[in-house]
Amino acid sequence: MAQRPSVRSVADVVALIDGLGKITGRAQIIWFLVFGGLFLDAYSNAALSAGLGPMTTQMELTSTQVSILTATAPALAIIFNPLGGWLATRIGRVPPLLIAKVFAIAGGLLAAFAGGFTVVWLGRVLVGVAYGIDFAVAMALLAEYTPAKLGGRLNLWQAVWYVATTSNLALALLFFNLDVGADIWRWSVGSAAVVAVALLLSQALMLKESPTWLASKGRLDESVANLDRMYGIKAVVGTSAAMPRTAAEAPVIGFRQAGLLFKGEYLPRTILSSVISLGQSMQYFAVGWYLPLISLTVFGESFEKATIGSMVFNAFGIAGGLLSAYFGRRLGLRLSSAAGFAGVFVALVAMGLTFDKVPTAVAFLLPVLFILCHSAGPGANGKSIAALSYTSDVRALGTGVTGMVGSFGSVAGLYVFPQVKDSLGLADTFLMLSVVPLLGLITCLMIKWDPTKAASPDEVAGRDRDATAAVSVTAR
Repeated sequence: MAQRPSVRSVADVVALIDGLGKITGRAQIIWFLVFGGLFLDAYSNAALSAGLGPMTTQMELTSTQVSILTATAPALAIIFNPLGGWLATRIGRVPPLLIAKVFAIAGGLLAAFAGGFTVVWLGRVLVGVAYGIDFAVAMALLAEYTPAKLGGRLNLWQAVWYVATTSNLALALLFFNLDVGADIWRWSVGSAAVVAVALLLSQALMLKESPTWLASKGRLDESVANLDRMYGIKAVVGTSAAMPRTAAEAPVIGFRQAGLLFKGEYLPRTILSSVISLGQSMQYFAVGWYLPLISLTVFGESFEKATIGSMVFNAFGIAGGLLSAYFGRRLGLRLSSAAGFAGVFVALVAMGLTFDKVPTAVAFLLPVLFILCHSAGPGANGKSIAALSYTSDVRALGTGVTGMVGSFGSVAGLYVFPQVKDSLGLADTFLMLSVVPLLGLITCLMIKWDPTKAASPDEVAGRDRDATAAVSVTAR
């Protein structure tokens, strides 16, 4: 009988998972269930976007109230991204994901049955809490579930985002044809609560705690058990005279340790992932999130035409999201981000210079170019770079901090865009926004770090610890 591999540290767990050629069986189901949370995050955002026009008319909302509603969820994510990362570091990856679903259910139902602006806003507050917690934790967990050679699969979250957005738009179109009238937005946001219930039940039944996180806390017995339950990896707990660690001796990581992200080798990684996350969220939430409004301008003043146009735009987002995994693997996350930012810059400048001056076909192709370049490049990579750039003990904090920075971009895009659009018009707003991808491009060219071209941070840290311990033993 072959000898079972020994697990003595996080590095051993990471090496066993990285040794897998593919993700199969229960691990694959669990992997997609985590992605389901990201689907919900996008679906909840799209739910408001799809029904924004009818809601504005029914409740007679001002442009300021619209900006507040649309910016609330990402604004709350500024706080709850790092808080979610902190929770995931302290109590595990799975509990915060389940907590997020409870908030999403409450937020969706509250908004769906709201009688006025204030109650809708409170619903969006709860959705923002869910969005902030879930996104930070899910990306960290996916990174720990995924073998290094399959790291590009993390970029598929971008395709999931557009699938969710398209699904909600299709549902909105169905409600429109069922003649629900101005209440169409209530059905849209309420359906997000139904999705959240399904996910809460599925994740509670199926998700298993990250073996990597368990090992980082010294809980090696549980880590080995979950390796078996998820991947069928039959390992045993080993001992190491050089590196003994119990659960009580495991390092406590909290907000104070977030400063580690801005020191030494982590500093350029944090800057790169944060700039990509900030840039992609600002450009998407300023332009991509408002595709229904842009579609009204391109295709005519009809809810049905605008929704179908938005679905077509989002279909290209799905294609770009699927391609992002390929480009991330071939070019690396950094260079594919740079190429995507370059394409978005060209698209925004062209949209600004030609808007309302070209045939409908050209006006349609430019947003398509924007969506393709965004989703195939920086749209996915900011989150993925953060999830792959840190060791397991600070990974959730890293994704949380990066998510927080990205949420600033979301708020800027959602809140500022309507104000600027009302003052300058769409054309000049596009030209002003072109500065965002240009700065993203410059940053990607200046900072050379790429996790897909380097060894796993956990394995590097493990080798460093072993070398230090060996020197210490020899010195004795």
